Amino acid sequence: MVLRTPADTDIYASLDERAGEIFRRIVESYLERGEPLGSRNLSRILPISLSPASVRNVMADLEALGLIYSPHVSAGRLPTQMGLRFFVDAFMRVGGVSDEDRASIERHVHRPGHGQSVETMMTEASSMLSGVSRGAGIVITTKSDSILKHVEFIRLEPTKALVVLVGEHDLVENRIIDLPAGTTNSQLTEAGNFLNAHLAGNTILEARTKLERLRQTVRQELDQLSQDLVERGLAVWSGGNDASNPTRLIVRGRANLLEGLAGAEDVDRLRMLFDDLEKKDSLIELLNLAETGPGVRIFIGSENKLFSLSGSSLIVAPYRDGEERIMGAVGVIGPTRLNYSRIVPMVDYTAQLMSQLSR
Repeated sequence: MVLRTPADTDIYASLDERAGEIFRRIVESYLERGEPLGSRNLSRILPISLSPASVRNVMADLEALGLIYSPHVSAGRLPTQMGLRFFVDAFMRVGGVSDEDRASIERHVHRPGHGQSVETMMTEASSMLSGVSRGAGIVITTKSDSILKHVEFIRLEPTKALVVLVGEHDLVENRIIDLPAGTTNSQLTEAGNFLNAHLAGNTILEARTKLERLRQTVRQELDQLSQDLVERGLAVWSGGNDASNPTRLIVRGRANLLEGLAGAEDVDRLRMLFDDLEKKDSLIELLNLAETGPGVRIFIGSENKLFSLSGSSLIVAPYRDGEERIMGAVGVIGPTRLNYSRIVPMVDYTAQLMSQLSR
C-alpha cells in the first residue's frame, strides 16, 4: 500500500528514544480517549524508568518543537496538528486489512446485481466507511458515458415522475424529475417510447448528438410537452444540466461527526464543512486531492482549505478505470483523533475494489 505522507526528517532526527516514546504515548492516548496525558500517568506506563519531573522536562522539549501543547494550566498534554502530522508520517504503523474488515468491505462493495443501482453500491460503500470510522464516509463519483438500453417515466405525483434508466450490464439509475403542469400519463408513455425507439443503444453523448439531429422529428412526433420530457430525461441521466461537470458526492454518517462535540460552535463549523462539500468546486477539489500519484492521502485539520474551519481530517484514495483514468474517490472525514492505522488500509482496499468494479 502506498501512503503519501512525507515525514519531517529534521524533527525526527532531533528526538532521542525516550522523547519519541513519550510523544508516541501522548498521541496514542489522545487517539484512543481524546484526553490529555499528564507526566505522572506517563511515568507509570513508560517501558523505561523516568520520574514525573524527568517526563515534564521531555514534554517541555516536545512543546518547544511544536508537537504537543497544554490545553489548560497544570493539565496534561495533547498533540498539536503539527504533532499529529508528524506522528502519522514518522510513527504510525499501517498494516493490512484484518479478515473481519476485509469481509465487511467486500459485503458492501461488489458489482451490483441485475436491476440494481450503481448508486446503491456507492451508498453502501459510503455507509460502510462511516460505520468503521465513526466519521462520515464519502464516495465521489464521476459519470461514465454508459450505453442507454431502456428509459421509462413513472408518475409519482401530479407534478413529479420517476425516471428509470437502464444501462449496459443492466445497471439501473433512478431519478425524480419535476413535470410541467398538465402532463398526462399518455405523454409520459409517449416520451419513453420515443427515447427507446430512437436513442437506445447509444451512449448519452451519442444520444444527445442524435437528439439534435432528430429535433425536427421530435417536433413532428411529439407535442411540445413531450419534447420537454425527452430532454429532461437525458439531462437526468447525464447528471444534470451541467454536462461538463457531472460529479456526484455521496456522504453517509454525518451524525457521527456531531456526537460528542464541545458546543454549538463546533456544530456550526461542521455544517459549514458539509455546505462546502456539496458545492461542485469542492467536489473537484477533493478529486484533485486524490488524483496526484497512487495511494492514500491524509489531510489533517487546516492542511487543506476545505477543513481549515472544521478542524476535521480527511483520508482519501482515488479509484480508476481500466485505462488508469480517475473515476472518483473514496474516503473518510472525521475528527483529528481518527484511528488512522485501521482506517487508512480500509480506505485503500475499498478504493482497490472500486477500481476493479470500474473496469
